[in-house]
Amino acid sequence: MTDPLSIAPRDKAEILAQALPYIRKFHGKTMVIKYGGNAMTDPELQQDFAEDVVLLKLVGINPVVVHGGGPQIETALKRLGKQGHFIQGMRVTDAETMEVVEWVLAGEVQQDIVGLINQAGGKAVGLTGRDGGLTRASSTTWARSATSWPSTPAS
Repeated sequence: MTDPLSIAPRDKAEILAQALPYIRKFHGKTMVIKYGGNAMTDPELQQDFAEDVVLLKLVGINPVVVHGGGPQIETALKRLGKQGHFIQGMRVTDAETMEVVEWVLAGEVQQDIVGLINQAGGKAVGLTGRDGGLTRASSTTWARSATSWPSTPAS
């Protein structure tokens, strides 16, 4: 992130003037942020991300971070001698692999994100889809047969 002390006062004023309409528009709103890709692997981008999340909260926006973790999952599976399986870009997961996915996303990736945000001055907590039954999922016909996408969702 650019050092705020190195930005000229006139430039700071211009930045704030440009941001103010958005701060007003989204003040008090919840903003969902998808965090993934290079931002998750580059330490400088990780720090910038965490500082931006804290800034959003400071100006009255309620950030909710959802994250990826595909590369971290693949690394963990390789360490265990397993390989991820995909159909048309979607991960198909057996029970054993699901344990690894949950461990990586909740036990590793999520904790790293919470730590980054808290180090940047935020008050982050991590939740998974299993916490309090927040999400539910069921297998679909196309996933079970591993052949093709159905034209309509299976019931």
